[in-house]
Amino acid sequence: MRRRDFIKAIASSSVAWPLGARAQQSERPRHIGVLMAFSESDPEAQSWAGGFREELAKLGWADGRNIQVEIRWATADVESLERSAKQLVALQPDLILTGSTPATAAMRQQTNTIPIIFAMVGDPVGSGFVASLSRPGGNLTGFTPIENSLGGKWVELLKEIAPRVARVAMVFEPAMAPFASYYLNPFKAAATSLGMEAIVAPVDGMAELEGVVATSAREPNSGLIVMPDAFTIGHHTDITSLADRYRVPTVYPFRIFAEVGGLVSYGSSALDEFRRAASYADRILKGAKPSELPVQTPINFDLVVNLKTAKVLGLDVPSSIRLRADEVIE
Repeated sequence: MRRRDFIKAIASSSVAWPLGARAQQSERPRHIGVLMAFSESDPEAQSWAGGFREELAKLGWADGRNIQVEIRWATADVESLERSAKQLVALQPDLILTGSTPATAAMRQQTNTIPIIFAMVGDPVGSGFVASLSRPGGNLTGFTPIENSLGGKWVELLKEIAPRVARVAMVFEPAMAPFASYYLNPFKAAATSLGMEAIVAPVDGMAELEGVVATSAREPNSGLIVMPDAFTIGHHTDITSLADRYRVPTVYPFRIFAEVGGLVSYGSSALDEFRRAASYADRILKGAKPSELPVQTPINFDLVVNLKTAKVLGLDVPSSIRLRADEVIE
């Protein structure tokens, strides 16, 4: 080979190699970490994670092909969440999805650079995750199930379905619900306006929760409202069973409670939040910054009534509730 041709060949190869390397780099699977504050055996939590992956696939991100999704199931335990958060950050994913307020808090402690999309976070501003809903700032954004009047609407719904109730307790697990005041303030105001005694009932574990339910059963004309937090959601089957066994009229935040025997539920769809989170993951993987994506509030609220449970409790569900219910379980 002549000297001039040899130099040209070397030059062309030195240009082609970086281009090929860049092409290979662009085709590498992107990595997504997921931290769930629920048990891996929880079918509902599995459906939420599955909904996120299904929506990603619709957007062109197939798990095992051009993305790799790594999930950590930590249950509603602070130490477990912190340990799992460290493990995920060590993997250096392109972004992280968190399910619940405690999962988001644990992840936020571990990184301020990896983009974080949260779902089911009660009060993202009050929890310090974002500066505001419209302008999150930092590396976090996501989806919140809260509409600030819900605490009052649950009281009104309880009074409508069980008119004799004059004493209502709202139960929650404080460590899993740092946003509790967001629900408690409208809860108290609504109870007062309806002439009901409002009781704030923080619990630490199922034993204390059963104590609250048992006390409500002993007090005439008592009812319960279950606040949505990682603890109550993770124990939704146990909690509905307790309320039904003690025959205490109870309002729940999500349809998963009514589906397993709860009297009535009213709230946003958790599955919908995880599905919608996929759209933000798609945008971030394509270059968008979390600080530029506003926190989104619920689009739809579902009212679900379980007539079987109402019959057991001796309640006649008024037609006003039946007509506006999104689902009636018979």
